[in-house]
Amino acid sequence: MTKRLDGRVIIVTGAGRGIGKEYALLAAAQGAKVVVNDLGASLDGATIGQSPADEVVEEIRSAGGVAVADGNDVSSWDGSKALIDRALDEFGDLHVLVNNAGIMRDRMLFNMSVEEWDAVIAVNLRGHFCPTRHAAEYWRGQSKAGRNADRVVIATSSVSGLHGSVGQANYGTAKAGIATFAQLVDRELNERYGVRSYAIAPGARTRLTLSTPHAAKTVGLQAPEGEWDAKSPANVAPFVIWLAAEGCPMPSGNVFGVAGGRVDLYHAWRKAVTIDGEHRWTLDELDEAAKELIAGVGGRSTTVVESATKAGA
Repeated sequence: MTKRLDGRVIIVTGAGRGIGKEYALLAAAQGAKVVVNDLGASLDGATIGQSPADEVVEEIRSAGGVAVADGNDVSSWDGSKALIDRALDEFGDLHVLVNNAGIMRDRMLFNMSVEEWDAVIAVNLRGHFCPTRHAAEYWRGQSKAGRNADRVVIATSSVSGLHGSVGQANYGTAKAGIATFAQLVDRELNERYGVRSYAIAPGARTRLTLSTPHAAKTVGLQAPEGEWDAKSPANVAPFVIWLAAEGCPMPSGNVFGVAGGRVDLYHAWRKAVTIDGEHRWTLDELDEAAKELIAGVGGRSTTVVESATKAGA
């Protein structure tokens, strides 16, 4: 039976645990050659231990799959280049890059240090840019040489970035930037070089969600024994691997929320209301005309965590 990723080479960053591990396992089960990248960092990225990437590789190989471990830092320019080169040296090509690695350092804005801001922006946002930049250079060269193929970049945003979350100004800002970054990758690489680009905001039980009190009470809840676990990170993997498959019909440049059996398509930054006085406004004119803008604002979007918190209040 033909597998969806037969002949494909895929890199998954942050693949030693949680959602990234599930991506790597399913990709291998579907025939891909997998580079399992993980630095082995703690939740806040402050410490680095023995990488769990080797354990994931062993699990893949034990099941008959093909994989290699990689411990490069995706926020490093040279490290991310070495990551891309690892796939090329081991498997001769690269078809799919899943940027999944991330850290959290939650703090209210008035207490957040510049180090906590910089660390989260570096790993989450720069950690998407650096590998994608090096992969894009390779793919552009391949296209110019006439070696075209179906290439895919999948970025990892968050409901914190798409809806906002108190105490996560650093993390939410990075994740919002990632969603926009995915759309810009589409604009620059899809039409010219055939690279598809997407962002997903996963909802699942991971080390990151379990470290956040409100999320731990919702996404972090275990299902009763014998029942389907809607919060399992394994639930996110099928949609991502479906996107990664050659010839996937989903148009490039879209952003999705994926949780349990649910997939939400997001439409971001679309004009909702326009006022046009066809001249430079006076402040008095805006007093009246802006009422239309105010009426069009509506309510603030609510995250899954906020909804669950209100329901339990």
